[in-house]
Amino acid sequence: METCGSCSSNDLPKGCKNNGACGTGSCNTKLSVFDWLSNIHSPILENQPQYIEVRFKNDRKDFYKNDSSLPISIGDVVAVEGNSGHDIGVVSLTGELVKVQMRKKKAKLEEIHKVYRKATAKDIEIWQNNRNKENAVMLEARRIAKGLGLQMKICDAEYQGDGSKVTLYYTAEGRVDFRQLIKDYAMAFRSKIDMRQIGYRQESAKVGGIGSCGRELCCSTWLTDFRSVNTAAARYQQLSINPQKLAGQCGKLKCCLNFELDTYVDALADFPSNQTVLNTEKGKAYCIKVDVFRKQMWFTYADNSISWYPIDIYDLQKLIELNKKGIDIKPLDELKEKEALKIDLIEENNLNRFENRNRSNNKRKNKNKSQQRKTNKAASPNPSNESKPAVNNSNQKKRAPKRPK
Repeated sequence: METCGSCSSNDLPKGCKNNGACGTGSCNTKLSVFDWLSNIHSPILENQPQYIEVRFKNDRKDFYKNDSSLPISIGDVVAVEGNSGHDIGVVSLTGELVKVQMRKKKAKLEEIHKVYRKATAKDIEIWQNNRNKENAVMLEARRIAKGLGLQMKICDAEYQGDGSKVTLYYTAEGRVDFRQLIKDYAMAFRSKIDMRQIGYRQESAKVGGIGSCGRELCCSTWLTDFRSVNTAAARYQQLSINPQKLAGQCGKLKCCLNFELDTYVDALADFPSNQTVLNTEKGKAYCIKVDVFRKQMWFTYADNSISWYPIDIYDLQKLIELNKKGIDIKPLDELKEKEALKIDLIEENNLNRFENRNRSNNKRKNKNKSQQRKTNKAASPNPSNESKPAVNNSNQKKRAPKRPK
């Protein structure tokens, strides 16, 4: 059973002691699922099949049927039915939540394979030996493909649990001729070859890495559906169209551009069009910037593009209505001066108004005290003559005269 660094045993109170049903990230695995139904035990029916979710290398997961009613828990290594032979994987989810995941991913019941048994020591040994050979197989597959002059890239290699088949994942721009390639692979690896083409996003999900945000890539941790991302998502969020900043490690636009897109679209519903032109007494003013958070639009004149003038969208709608009636509005600099006059004198919207006021009062008190001290010193007579007592010379010891030599 795989465990995370904070776990010390396979009992049941915390972390993976709860057999993976904790909220810590499920033992550093990809695409982990938190079993929020782990404490709910449904009544077991005799004719009701039990389903489990099994995780294989990287992001590959599949659902299996537990016909034999084996006592399986999260983290167990099991032998399951494969297309030819059997495969070895780790149980990632059990219980009622598996059915929820099956409905979400639209799994077909007639295509679900069954669980053979819990993996034996021999199964695990063969499985680990095959896993250790996968990196060398991938490099050798790349060398063979390059020798044939094929425009493709082998991204990953995965052995089936019993070693009877090796799956090679590759990316390519166009069609690839596999006739000679498959023969060379079969002779080199002495196994059945399965070629699967994946996209560049799926390649990043398999390889993994750290994004520009400083966190692990979303596609390799939790993201499963790769929706198309276009530059319109960046324009809605007022981002500069810079491919170096907008592209992820896969070379495509970042998936996170879609995360907040709906929020920006809802916020921009109250904004006038970016192509809005205001007719002022000085001339036409054009929109050059949209501030979604402050609900402002910035305008400038064509002959004086250095000066920018922010206008609240609600005030802007009134100005647009005046232009529709054929009325030229006042120059933007005068509108800006009127906005500057709207000062919050009582600091109603300032959260730190009491702290600033106390500081100013303390400064005034200290200033008044220092002025009072100065006035007191100026009003009092010279203390140098009165404060010092008269010196009585008679009480002082007279020095003895020097003796003549």
